[in-house]
Amino acid sequence: MHITQHTDYALRVLIHLAANAHRLATIQEISDCFDISRSHLMKVVNQLVRLGFVEGVRGKGGGLRLARAPVDIGIGDVIRQMEAGFALVECQGEDSRCLLTRDCRLKGVLDRALAAFLAELDRSTLADLIGPAERKALQLLHRRAPDSPSLQPVGAPSDQ
Repeated sequence: MHITQHTDYALRVLIHLAANAHRLATIQEISDCFDISRSHLMKVVNQLVRLGFVEGVRGKGGGLRLARAPVDIGIGDVIRQMEAGFALVECQGEDSRCLLTRDCRLKGVLDRALAAFLAELDRSTLADLIGPAERKALQLLHRRAPDSPSLQPVGAPSDQ
């Protein structure tokens, strides 16, 4: 199974927001943190907002936060909603042209493998991905990112 870069970035955004739940985060901050194109990240975040995983707060001091508690965000659910499809081979798609489809047993094997893959992802939530090591790693990434008022906790005084 291959997860697209779009889904990979979505998971990074969710992990970042969960690890920084005490404050709002900005797209620019996340872009700098993971060295991801800001414009690409905006598309990912817009989809996460539409799907109800992330909430955007507008205005001065605005930013992003999780729309649900990390324990209520299933990794399998995120991946199912972010990915366009799960066909591992052509015969799993609707427009299969394979001449073997009628008698082939490969499709059944791959269907069971995909079901097992998704079942394993369903066992984990975003909360399972956030531990002390992840929080510390993200703090180190912030120290490497350019100084920005957006990196301060919500309600913290600004130097400006």
